Amino acid sequence: MASPLVFIDGDQGTTGLQIHQRLRERSDLRLFTLSPEHRKDPQRRAEAINHCDIAILCLPDQAARDAVATIENSAVRVIDASSAHRTHPDWTYGFAEMNPQQAQRIAAARRVSNPGCYPTGAIGLLRPLLEAGLVPRDYPLNIHAVSGYSGKGRVGVQEHEGAGAAQASAFQVYGLGLAHKHIPEIQQQSGLTERPMFVPAYGAFRQGIVLTIPLQTRLLAPGVSAVQLHGCLMQHYADAHHVQVMSMQESKEMTSLDPQALNGTDDLRLSVFENDETGQVLLAAVFDNLGKGAAGAAVQNLDLMLAGA
Repeated sequence: MASPLVFIDGDQGTTGLQIHQRLRERSDLRLFTLSPEHRKDPQRRAEAINHCDIAILCLPDQAARDAVATIENSAVRVIDASSAHRTHPDWTYGFAEMNPQQAQRIAAARRVSNPGCYPTGAIGLLRPLLEAGLVPRDYPLNIHAVSGYSGKGRVGVQEHEGAGAAQASAFQVYGLGLAHKHIPEIQQQSGLTERPMFVPAYGAFRQGIVLTIPLQTRLLAPGVSAVQLHGCLMQHYADAHHVQVMSMQESKEMTSLDPQALNGTDDLRLSVFENDETGQVLLAAVFDNLGKGAAGAAVQNLDLMLAGA
């Protein structure tokens, strides 16, 4: 029996390149990409996607929708790394640690939508706490995150590593219209009933993310403390291979968070910080935007789907 044929559509961008590098030496699958002269040929792309076992789409949103629309072979399974299908009811959300059943759902799915980089951190922190009733679903949340410039794709890499790198901004906050495309994904997949405020930024480092969510204990369920929030996260991720929850003692001893601390890994590290005197709590996530935030998650989902085939 032949090994599964995996087609990467869009292997020239930051995520596609990472996925290709991770898969090209594997012997348990056959990897296929289009040659440069055929990448923009609609017929060649349609043929490729209809003759593979699993397609990984690393495309802009509309291009991903167009690619899916060309699928006529019902046996083809898809992992979409764009944001085109992350809130679509017919697609399985590809965050394996989101709940105890999600990995099994991904393994059996025909259509899997890879999570966004920022939503991975936000949902990883929020969903267990919302489901446990420790944080109200209508809490007025503010989410702040800083990503390495590779999160901007090839444009960001060119800005900071190309000919004009000396003029590149050291830090820039964006999404000032408060309408970032990740907000509906964060709201839906976390289980929030109210739209959160999300303020992202890019720093002058290649990859890595630090994401923080402040909470006021007076707005939480009665009697809820940082210790309970931490305990909930510890319990939820007790058996997760790619999610770490720092102990409260470790958090107390920390004086800063490095967004690059987990670069080169597929891990997500969660922390809970507190100030007893002011009744304030800070939830934090650190991870590689090209690892657990993109390519690492895609390969994790691919492995689940191959195992469930």
